[in-house]
Amino acid sequence: MPTEYPINSFKRFVLLKMVPALTLCLIRSVYWTWRIHETGREHLDAAVEAPEPVIAGFFHGRTFVLLRHMTARSNGKWVSMCSKSLDGEAMAKVEERLGLVVVRGSSGRDGLEAIQEMIRLIRKSPGYGAGLAVDGSRGPRGHVQGGIVRMARWTGGCILPITASCKSAFICRRSWDRTMLPYPFAKIEIAYGQPIPVPSKLNGREVESIRAEVEIRLLELQRVTDTIAGASDHEPVQEALPVNS
Repeated sequence: MPTEYPINSFKRFVLLKMVPALTLCLIRSVYWTWRIHETGREHLDAAVEAPEPVIAGFFHGRTFVLLRHMTARSNGKWVSMCSKSLDGEAMAKVEERLGLVVVRGSSGRDGLEAIQEMIRLIRKSPGYGAGLAVDGSRGPRGHVQGGIVRMARWTGGCILPITASCKSAFICRRSWDRTMLPYPFAKIEIAYGQPIPVPSKLNGREVESIRAEVEIRLLELQRVTDTIAGASDHEPVQEALPVNS
């Protein structure tokens, strides 16, 4: 009786060998055709040159654009996070080839341990910062989670809001984050907000206040950037949460 091993083995081969290679080729090829305009670039440059680490925060759906742009354009060195799933392992291979240091983790306990590992790496590696999808690996879309505040607090860094937008793009409407994939030769707007300082001593209420501030600033930055780019999506950037009865 045949087992499932050959099927699982083939799936792993495709996801861990073929998909990363094809994705990397796609990212590198398409990136050089994009026409990129940056707003607030001085915020990124100042944050990267500062002695304190920069914690770049962005929405998960903009990862495809920002991943290559940040590694290709800035002089910073970056630590990122990928989930422990098979898909996450494939994405980690892509990010490592682009020059990022990747820590594995997702939501729950794994996510907390991954945040702690990222903090440890940043502390012992001068010149490194972190790039973090603020709405996590599973969402809900557009809702900032508290991990980025903890990371900035314990590394002594600031939070730098970043986003991207494009009119000529494919939107993955079946994915929770509605990933934006710009077409070749698209014009892309990338915007950096003012850094948000995070004190090392915070109580629970202050942590929540900073988390809410990051969310408000990112949503506003996204709204302005979408307007400049002429982008539109029939779903809002921030997913509505169910009302508790």
